[in-house]
Amino acid sequence: MSSLITAVDPDAILVHALSTLRVVLEYLGTVAFAISGAVAASRRRMDLVGAVVLASLVAVGGGTMRDLLLRQPVFWIENPTLVVVAIATALAIAPFARNRDLGALARHRIVEYSDAAGLAIFVVVGTGIALDAGASPVAAMIVGVANGVGGGILRDLFSAQVPEVFWNGQLYATAALGGAFTLWALWALGVAPLVVFWVPLLVILALRALSLTRGWGVPTVAVVQKRELQTESHA
Repeated sequence: MSSLITAVDPDAILVHALSTLRVVLEYLGTVAFAISGAVAASRRRMDLVGAVVLASLVAVGGGTMRDLLLRQPVFWIENPTLVVVAIATALAIAPFARNRDLGALARHRIVEYSDAAGLAIFVVVGTGIALDAGASPVAAMIVGVANGVGGGILRDLFSAQVPEVFWNGQLYATAALGGAFTLWALWALGVAPLVVFWVPLLVILALRALSLTRGWGVPTVAVVQKRELQTESHA
């Protein structure tokens, strides 16, 4: 028995455990993003088909961008399981939207925090996949950010509004970039894989939580209209 235990490579066990954990978190991230997509569809008064399509776009949009940037086969074409999960999530959220019971979700910031969880998971996964594929540090961080924010951008575009990541001043893309940079730095230092995986994820979640609860954000650029200038000149 002891010979069997010693024959097992601890590194192989750790790699398998991390691979399994990544798959589990990808499913959780897919559900989290699908919730935000379904809620956005209900706010825009879309029908059931629209809610399903929007939830699916949010859930797999970032991963699709990642694979296209890395010139890899798009993950959901070979294995559409995550698309099915997104569709099931949208169908589960639909009764709440139909009964106009989304106020409870808004009061408890469920949509914002589920979106933050999806962002953190997919930034970490995307950056890791890019580094494994041999991407440079800058390219890996760009791919990781695209993996995290791509779905939200598609959600807002298909909801006929300016992508929120570009205008609300919150720590969203900035949080994603911070997490991607943290992952690369830890990876370059040769830190233990579990630390490389979890610390960037927690960094993103912490920055998003501070942005939501404390109002932390980045400066916004306001365009002053001519009428405002005239008002100020007469003051």
